[in-house]
Amino acid sequence: MDFIESEIEGLLILKSPVWQDDRGFFREWFKADDLERGGVSFQTRQSNLSQSRRNVVRGLHYSIAPQGQAKVVTCVAGTLNDVIVDIRVGSPSYGRVVVVPLSAEEGLSVLLPEGVAHGFGVTSEHAVLSYLLSSPFNATMELEINPFDDELNVVWGVDGAPIVSEKDGAAPSLATRRAANELPVFRR
Repeated sequence: MDFIESEIEGLLILKSPVWQDDRGFFREWFKADDLERGGVSFQTRQSNLSQSRRNVVRGLHYSIAPQGQAKVVTCVAGTLNDVIVDIRVGSPSYGRVVVVPLSAEEGLSVLLPEGVAHGFGVTSEHAVLSYLLSSPFNATMELEINPFDDELNVVWGVDGAPIVSEKDGAAPSLATRRAANELPVFRR
């Protein structure tokens, strides 16, 4: 597995080999030993799948759980643009947005550090995103930022009118969350 650093402190793009033949492909998308060799410790506490149709935008979601919540995500069907925003107060990369195009056949995964916001926009007819979480989902600790916040100016890459949940569409801006002291704090 190769590690590609990004503009966001602690965010890694992971590149694993993909073996393809006339039957399809095979890919090892998560190996704890490879992460540990790269200096990353990650323990899975929950695993999720999210299936969405073209032009769906999900996010921007984040956790304020005291134990933090890191994620490893990959696309297992279709194509999507994975969006990560550094919202950690005190982070040297606060406010930065990184968009990583993901597809099942490409071999890319994304390791999200604790405290960043995450979302994605679907660019194929359907897409499935697989998540590994370092802490379980806790509804009272999960918050969202409006995916169309003018301050962030995220380019979702969908080719039609974005389809968003009522909750995401009504979410506050990053500035509103910061003023309400509802953002995670950067930890090295």
